[in-house]
Amino acid sequence: MNSAPARRLFFALWPDEAQRAALMEATGEIVRSCGGRAVPGSNLHVTLAFLGSVPEPRLADLSDLAQRTAATFPGDAAPLGIVLQGFEYWAKPQVLAVPERGAPAQLAPTSGALQLASTLTTTSVAAGFSPDLKPFRAHVTVARKVASAPHLGEMREVRWRFDSFVLLESRTLTAGPVYSVVGSYLLGSAEKVRT
Repeated sequence: MNSAPARRLFFALWPDEAQRAALMEATGEIVRSCGGRAVPGSNLHVTLAFLGSVPEPRLADLSDLAQRTAATFPGDAAPLGIVLQGFEYWAKPQVLAVPERGAPAQLAPTSGALQLASTLTTTSVAAGFSPDLKPFRAHVTVARKVASAPHLGEMREVRWRFDSFVLLESRTLTAGPVYSVVGSYLLGSAEKVRT
């Protein structure tokens, strides 16, 4: 039995070059000294909902779901803002991450990123997809293969703002993961920005 080709997909907030550069500048010293492998600037993002392996024929369903989610995002909540500050070492995946400012319990339940991630996860499940159901916390992974907890110094806050979210495809190459935008969806609009 032949199965349809599948693509490894996830929804994310995809910063522009200036936003990536600001985070790299704020985290550079710690990332260089952590003993791990820096995430390339072109790969920096905030994952909203990881979908995993999605059969090619279901891409249209996923795009429709994303457009509906974007269209129903409250207009007064866009652009969506995230303040990144501090470092966390996550031992099991061996990564160094920069979280959204504030501990999980302190994040407002009406946080735009949290609302968007929750809606994308819920609607994906309802449409028959199998997203990762771990609790959401906005963060950016800045280093991988960090074998032990580094000294975590201070960093100045970095503010990112988004008027859209994207559907990304992840491909794993020898040098590491490569992400490409499959679709971009304007918050508060039924318009699909690009494919």
